[in-house]
Amino acid sequence: MNILEAIILGIVQGATEFLPISSSGHLVLIPAWFGLTPPTLPVAAIMHEGTLLAVLIYFRRDVWQIVTAVLAGLRQRRPLATPEARLGWLIAFGSIPAAAAGLLLESFFEEVFGTPVYAASFLLATAVILVVGERLLSGRKSIAQMGWLDALIVGLFQMFAILPGISRSGSTITAGLWRGLDREAAARFSFLLGIPVILGAGLLGLGDVAASGNLGQQAPVLLAAFTAAAITGYVCIAFLINWLKQHSLYLFAGYCAVFGLLFLLFGR
Repeated sequence: MNILEAIILGIVQGATEFLPISSSGHLVLIPAWFGLTPPTLPVAAIMHEGTLLAVLIYFRRDVWQIVTAVLAGLRQRRPLATPEARLGWLIAFGSIPAAAAGLLLESFFEEVFGTPVYAASFLLATAVILVVGERLLSGRKSIAQMGWLDALIVGLFQMFAILPGISRSGSTITAGLWRGLDREAAARFSFLLGIPVILGAGLLGLGDVAASGNLGQQAPVLLAAFTAAAITGYVCIAFLINWLKQHSLYLFAGYCAVFGLLFLLFGR
């Protein structure tokens, strides 16, 4: 993989990790369709860390308040004493399904991830999920009003997003809408819930790369992919948060449907 390909894939990762159109699906379909080198394990891992940096910077105040509140609650033996501490535990609780599925079904997901037809088909499923999410929009619940069942259901939807083509942000936002959150609150919780998953995926990948001893040789490519993913990710978080204040998810549903169908018809 050359630096230009790394930048292109970094932009794809940064945009599609947060826009509800599936980063995993695009990282399978775009190289297959346009003849790019598929992302290697180190490139995929470093791109995840780039998107992690983007979400940490954008939500830096939220993250700081959550972390300090959780630590203070543990010290005081009152772990749920504040809304911020409670949110931290809701995020941890909601992250369990995806973490368990990733560890238990790793080989299965690796096989599916390498099959473009599956990714295109699941992209159509994402379109359906987004349309259903809009139809389920029924409440104005804030993140502070979320309960444990809400976090579990959103976490279960995040688990399904391990499949390439199923958008993590799209599925979790849909689950949040189902549980009565408004669009902006659903998106914010989706992004915060993604932090442990993105961190875990990136660290696992980097651990494998470090064990192989090839990290230094690929430094320019990795730096290009990381930077492109981080910058694009930050821009797309800001865009989606503002978009959902006044607009629906139908635009993204239409995009997923068209892209998935085009690949199934002409991309193979």
